[in-house]
Amino acid sequence: MPHDQPASAPGPAPADASDHDPAEAPFLGLLATGAAAEEYERPVLRARAGGAAAARLAALERAKLLALRVRTELEDRRRREAELSALYATAHDLAGLRDLDAVLRAIVRRARSLLGTEVAYLTLNDPAAGDTYMRVTDGSVSARFQQLRLAMGEGLGGLVAQTARPYVTDSYFHDERFRHTRTIDSGVRDEGLVAILGVPLLLGSGVIGVLFAADRRERVFEPGQVALLAAHAAHAAVAIDTANLLAETRKTLTELEAANEIIRDRSAVIERASDVHDRLTELVLRGGGVQDVADAVAEVLDGDVEFTEPGRAPAAALDRSRTDGHAVRDGADWVAAVRAGEEVLGALVLRGHPALDPVDQRTLERAAMVTSLLLLARRTAGEAEQRVRGELLDDLLDAAARDPRLLRERAARVGADLDAPHVVLAARMSGARISDGDGPARPDGTDRRRLWSAASHLAATRHGLAAVRDGGAVLLLPLDPDGDPAHTAREIAARLGSALHVPVTVGASAPVPAPAARPAAVADAYAEARRCREALCALGRAGQGAAAADFGFLGLLLADTRDVDGFVHRTLGPVADYDARRGTELLRTLGAYFACGMSPARTKDELHVHVNTVAQRLERVGRLLGPDWQSPARALEIQLALRLHQLSAAVTRDTEE
Repeated sequence: MPHDQPASAPGPAPADASDHDPAEAPFLGLLATGAAAEEYERPVLRARAGGAAAARLAALERAKLLALRVRTELEDRRRREAELSALYATAHDLAGLRDLDAVLRAIVRRARSLLGTEVAYLTLNDPAAGDTYMRVTDGSVSARFQQLRLAMGEGLGGLVAQTARPYVTDSYFHDERFRHTRTIDSGVRDEGLVAILGVPLLLGSGVIGVLFAADRRERVFEPGQVALLAAHAAHAAVAIDTANLLAETRKTLTELEAANEIIRDRSAVIERASDVHDRLTELVLRGGGVQDVADAVAEVLDGDVEFTEPGRAPAAALDRSRTDGHAVRDGADWVAAVRAGEEVLGALVLRGHPALDPVDQRTLERAAMVTSLLLLARRTAGEAEQRVRGELLDDLLDAAARDPRLLRERAARVGADLDAPHVVLAARMSGARISDGDGPARPDGTDRRRLWSAASHLAATRHGLAAVRDGGAVLLLPLDPDGDPAHTAREIAARLGSALHVPVTVGASAPVPAPAARPAAVADAYAEARRCREALCALGRAGQGAAAADFGFLGLLLADTRDVDGFVHRTLGPVADYDARRGTELLRTLGAYFACGMSPARTKDELHVHVNTVAQRLERVGRLLGPDWQSPARALEIQLALRLHQLSAAVTRDTEE
């Protein structure tokens, strides 16, 4: 090779001189510089080209072989040093990891790096299922491969897991040492793996999993590489065990912290319960009220607590609480019935507090019990006031000649204003009855006392009056100038029925403008209210509330005012207003229709119009009065209203003449 010769060589002197150099000399320099193996041929080639003697050439060949052996030993040592360094780094890295998933990912990545393979993966044994499953992969692209499960003894991995020994194959699909299955082979084929090395993850004498390194081409894994991966697997098994122990320790610590938190919470709850008990006791001793109890419980339970009367509390929840004797959940609220025996006095409602500790629930129930005691005490103290209210109402009903000034003074003492409009309500329970054999059944004494108590409570809260009379109760309640007596009757029937848990029928009078100025009007109004109440019972509507206006033409008989114009307007007002606006003759057509026996043909002869005109007018009437205007009951009311309207019109004409 020309480039191996000096640029100007005077002759064979250098070759002759080299014949006296040690044969090992040129190779020592190559070893020192770490030259490639092919560089060791150059000294022999130069000597041969320079005409060196055969002995010299033989010595150089021997030195070359010796140097190559030394080079191989040095490379092996450097490789082992690199592997040991890698194992040390791996152990160091694994020792610093605490999370199991992070440990497993680090093991697989380092295994792939150590052996320089395209894929590395790790399977773990599942003692419960009796198989091993894919846990972590690095370099994998197949979803099917990443989800493989291997029974013990199936595939190369199953064999490693079963025998606890490393296995290596240069060509997976041509290796018959292990049992092939369609599932495993399909996964390996999807991944494209050919050469696979698997080593067991040993913990003590047991196998916890298998660590793999694989290539997508045929490859021979040398014994040193098998040993290297096995050593890495040993470190990995210890790291996995450490991570598992740390995970169990963390779980135990978390459970202990949770238990400790529960203990702290329980202690806080008990302290709160003790606090509320002391505060409620103090409230009772110093004569606190219902709102004071609600405020104290709200502060202890850190919520909004409100006392509500029976008619305003959630009916279903209140009934469940009364039956069970415990606070019950109602959506995001809690309801505790405040009761005295079977009588429900109201409810304590804890709002916006869906999650309630059992001890806190008991606190709410205890507060409801204290509230019932306070209400009963207040009721006992208020019975004298109720008697005063009852006596005042009795005087209004029985002594029409009472001095209005004295009536006003007595009313002011109980918070009533008898110069404002009022309504008289007659109430009666539809429950247990007794009979003396000579007359109709009447409420027994217990019923009367319960009805009087509930009615008196309602009257007191509304600044009205209540008394027991004629086997029922009578109430005189304020009414707004534009108030509706019928609506008030229905409301009071519902409130009393809810409080007593039996149907209560309530009749209402027409408004009484100023009871103090006209005491006699109260007695007349009571008589009207009683007639309405008895009419409800006679019509099978017990448990409801109504005023005279609710009974149609029967209201004319029930009411003292005989409001004929009001009845006519309520019945025929839409038709009369339409005639007034449009100049039509719907009222005249309606009168002729009923006079002709509800026959359109005879009606058209009576009115001297076409039958289609009659049909069109009647259709308009139906739209104004409603689709049921020809039903027997409505037809009777309409005919009566037509007659009264005609009489009223005739009287008006006579008066004008």
